[in-house]
Amino acid sequence: MPLRLVAGRHRGRALAAPPDRTTRPTGERVREAVFNILAHAGYGPGDGDGDAVTDAVVLDAFAGTGALAFEALSRGAAEAWLFDSSAAALGFARKNAETLGETARAHLLRADALKPPPARAQATLLFLDPPYRQGLIGPAIQALVAAGWLAPGCLVVAETAADEPAVPGLTLLDERRYGIARIGFGRVAG
Repeated sequence: MPLRLVAGRHRGRALAAPPDRTTRPTGERVREAVFNILAHAGYGPGDGDGDAVTDAVVLDAFAGTGALAFEALSRGAAEAWLFDSSAAALGFARKNAETLGETARAHLLRADALKPPPARAQATLLFLDPPYRQGLIGPAIQALVAAGWLAPGCLVVAETAADEPAVPGLTLLDERRYGIARIGFGRVAG
């Protein structure tokens, strides 16, 4: 079954994804739940009310196919920056940007979230969906802060395996479990 965008202007559009398991895109049901929370939980910019996606500058730091970034663009984000260290994964993300007509708003960089390039934008919404059980979330947050990629008060959505410890490096606002995944919503600690 193809991977599809759940809502917004690209609702129902299919995304290219590798046939093997080298990339683990966030599934449609989990993305739908995450974006419903982002739309209705009051995590918006400024005083924290409203939708956290509309007009957001998104950074998808372990982008893979770009499913999270493209879902955000479909739902009204201003622009998205997609990092992945895999040329193959970025190839799928590039194909998805072209298919959706999002090449002007989706900026793809072959980059390691643990050693990011100097910031070209400041994200108001950060998605972290690294490989499970490798302890990458805390170091990625520190590296992205040091490189200037995160705006003050940046909202972070981090996905880990459900059996991993709590998401490090965040002041946790909420946490949900969906099958094998745990999703933490928070702000950068400190």
